[in-house]
Amino acid sequence: AQPTLTPDEQISPRQVQTVPATQPKKPKPKPAPRAVQPGDTPGDDQAAPAAAPAPTAAPKPKPKPNPTAAATAVTCGGLFAKDSSHVKLAEFFPAGSIEYGQVEGQGGSALNATIIYPKDPKRRLEVLWQNDATRSDTSMVVITGLSQWKGPKGLHLGLAIAALEKINGKPFKLSGFDQPNGARAIDWMGGALANLPGGCQVGIKLDADREAGADLLAAVAGQELVSSSPAVRAVKPTVSEIVLGY
Repeated sequence: AQPTLTPDEQISPRQVQTVPATQPKKPKPKPAPRAVQPGDTPGDDQAAPAAAPAPTAAPKPKPKPNPTAAATAVTCGGLFAKDSSHVKLAEFFPAGSIEYGQVEGQGGSALNATIIYPKDPKRRLEVLWQNDATRSDTSMVVITGLSQWKGPKGLHLGLAIAALEKINGKPFKLSGFDQPNGARAIDWMGGALANLPGGCQVGIKLDADREAGADLLAAVAGQELVSSSPAVRAVKPTVSEIVLGY
């Protein structure tokens, strides 16, 4: 049974509205991006354009070691350490630049040695061994003639005696200039050249200037001298041989 409604409680047909079925909402079209204008900065209604990645530079190949450029100095270590050998030198220097032969020793004697650049007087270096049979265990390294090799602390042929004193840090003793083997440093008197890293000793031969007169040479003959003496300075000695020995 239907309930009895008063006129005020009744709903007229016009008050009844049909609820439409739910329709999917259409997405709002996105606004077209605004063209970038001169003077725009990131954040002005748009994101800053991503920077193009910088091109990656190809890695440069490492330069190959150049034995000719690298080997310009003799030290009491490395290739010329006490435990070096002919084999080690041959592995380092270019093929054909090293040979085993005879060199001149004191008094005109012949000694066996490894000779580096034997045909190039400016690059020549002589290495003598304690064990000739195996050509191993460095005995002496000799810089002589026209060689441009350098020794420890910048020693080189042609160095004036004042410059040699400066390297040593003080005067030193040397033998007379009339000796068969020429004037040689015999006592560094506690200077820098008395103790070198690596355990080797440095020997220096000095020659008087060719223009020195007989009277000046007589004043530096047959005795032990001090490098700073006026008589020694008068003959203007220069380094003519450098020997590193173990």
